[in-house]
Amino acid sequence: MSELTLPTIGYGAANVGNLFRALTDDEAWEILQTAWDVGVRYFDTAPHYGLGLSERRLGAFLATKPRDQFVVSTKVGRLLEDNPEGADHLDTENDFAVPASLKRVWDFSADGIRASVEESLERTGLDRFDVLYLHDPERNNLREGLDVAIPALASFRDQGMTRAIGVGSMDTDALLASANTGALDLLMVAGRYTLAEQPALAGVVPACREHGVGIVNASVFNSGLLATDSPGADARYEYGGVPAGVLEKVQAIAAVCREFGVSLPAAALQYTLRDDTVASIVVGGSKPDQLRQNAARMAESIPVELWRTLTEKGLIPA
Repeated sequence: MSELTLPTIGYGAANVGNLFRALTDDEAWEILQTAWDVGVRYFDTAPHYGLGLSERRLGAFLATKPRDQFVVSTKVGRLLEDNPEGADHLDTENDFAVPASLKRVWDFSADGIRASVEESLERTGLDRFDVLYLHDPERNNLREGLDVAIPALASFRDQGMTRAIGVGSMDTDALLASANTGALDLLMVAGRYTLAEQPALAGVVPACREHGVGIVNASVFNSGLLATDSPGADARYEYGGVPAGVLEKVQAIAAVCREFGVSLPAAALQYTLRDDTVASIVVGGSKPDQLRQNAARMAESIPVELWRTLTEKGLIPA
């Protein structure tokens, strides 16, 4: 298993792949430079993000930085193939404002994963990735992911082609089954272990403890719900609208945060760092100010009494 140590905070580079809105190359560069300036040294990307645009932009930026000063991860499982008929429209069905001149094709075979890594290396211009995650295996074929893709990734790690391997998913069943293979170093848990809700605590976190798997916690703002001090009915949750019960709970959490003079986003960022299975928090951002705010929130002091009060009120588990 890997002994890779991840920085406490990382930047999730979906936004520089034009997630939800188009960015110019200069705007994307400014975001990445701001991440670097506030101390981010872990960057996560994927072929899925903007049909390779995120990887290309991130790679061009990291080419200007010393290779031994950052950690970078990408994902496997989706190959990108030419899609000429899509060139005249945008990839909006996947929420990316990029021409759909490429298409995603699932491939969990050992050859497919090797091809994915080689193509990601070419897009980024990097010599290696520190971490490789199998991306969303439950959306294709979870059994093939467990039986074929994860062993292939383990072989790549054992050959020194990457320092650590993992699975990234929003699905707790897929995350649990992946942890229980005993082959992984990391799980990227997206939106399943947050201040608003903690379904990963039921099985995923104990399995990670049992098998020595670290958690990289992503989507800790639940797609925006926890990113403001006063969340309202128009907040984005899981890339859509927020259910009334979830909103009511989060507004109650926000009220407790105000009592202690703590910002809700700061509490959301720091909440799971109290768990020693959590190795890193990966956060996105489409504007430089968002990255500066998140760096400040990570440094904000949060009294133990806040967590105790949230627990006593039944707003977070003991």
